[in-house]
Amino acid sequence: MGEKGVTFGRICGITLRLSPSWFVIFALVTWALARGWFPNSYPEWSLSAGIITGVITSLLFFVSVLAHELMHSLVALRKGLKVRAITLFIFGGVSEIAEEPKEPGDEFYIAIAGPLTSLALGGLLFGMWFALRDAVGAAGYVAAVSYWLGLINLSLGLFNLIPGFPLDGGRVLRSILWGRSGNLRSATRMASIAGRVVSYIFVFIGVYYLFTGSWLNGIWLAMIGWFLHNAAVGSYRQMQLNDLLSGRRAGEIMTRDCVAVAPHTTADQIINDYALTKGQQCFPVMNGEKLEGMVTFDSLRGVHREERREKTAAQIMTPRERLGSVAASDDLVKVLSVMTEYNMPQVPVIEDDKIVGLVSREQMLAFLDMQAKLGG
Repeated sequence: MGEKGVTFGRICGITLRLSPSWFVIFALVTWALARGWFPNSYPEWSLSAGIITGVITSLLFFVSVLAHELMHSLVALRKGLKVRAITLFIFGGVSEIAEEPKEPGDEFYIAIAGPLTSLALGGLLFGMWFALRDAVGAAGYVAAVSYWLGLINLSLGLFNLIPGFPLDGGRVLRSILWGRSGNLRSATRMASIAGRVVSYIFVFIGVYYLFTGSWLNGIWLAMIGWFLHNAAVGSYRQMQLNDLLSGRRAGEIMTRDCVAVAPHTTADQIINDYALTKGQQCFPVMNGEKLEGMVTFDSLRGVHREERREKTAAQIMTPRERLGSVAASDDLVKVLSVMTEYNMPQVPVIEDDKIVGLVSREQMLAFLDMQAKLGG
């Protein structure tokens, strides 16, 4: 299991992941179906039939959530945007689109694709239930599963159309405001305010349910409200951060004199000759003029003291293919995106297949601090 969850496949170059929280909600949904919904709706079913149908229904539910997110991602790819991954987690799923849409129309189509997919699935499943509603045997189980999945998909589609950023409906709202004003930052601020209002409504309803004795519904709605509030605030702050970084280039802040090491250099040599004496914290590993990888302070720290004389840079480095890179002309928004995508504290700046510098997280933070002190 990685930091972001379990990878279980790829579609159209998009990594598919399960967050650890997914396993919790999968168990809860299965339990609620097997011990609540199906026994109450179909008392003639045996316990084993309820459990098996509950597991199958839960799996199909998450397949429908995946379809919702996949449609967002496929439309984003069609619009020329890179999609890193789709992650299923406790509140549903999220498509990790690497950059913001360039046009309001693009955002509209990307945002609306998910809810329309869920509504279409809901309609199709309700149609299956209607056709099989009086069936018995295996067809009867199909009807039961179709009814619950149809209901949940329609609910998912309608819920995501609520005009609160960053829900899909909030992104639709932002695209409309953006199209009218031509100002993405202003549109994001207004959509974020709408998102916070929606989150407060969910929290208020959740607290009401808590006081009326409906603990499970109350806690769940309050958690959704808390999640939406944090997401709305975080999305607007991300937009502000991008505003501060946009227009400034990697070449403006990169370090040009970062000493490189050879693949055979030992960890002990790197620590004593560079880290302790020069304060350097990242070390490009060069084989002639070819960048092989990067030794970071964290990778050095992970080498046991007794192994430092034997372990070489080639053994402890992060390989080139897992580093990512930028050009000196790339803006700092892209630098931050690459750092996040590859989970690296620094990014090499490469021109004509040669490393010309490094941009570290500390340099980015120092740049942002200076921007703040100078009033942006």
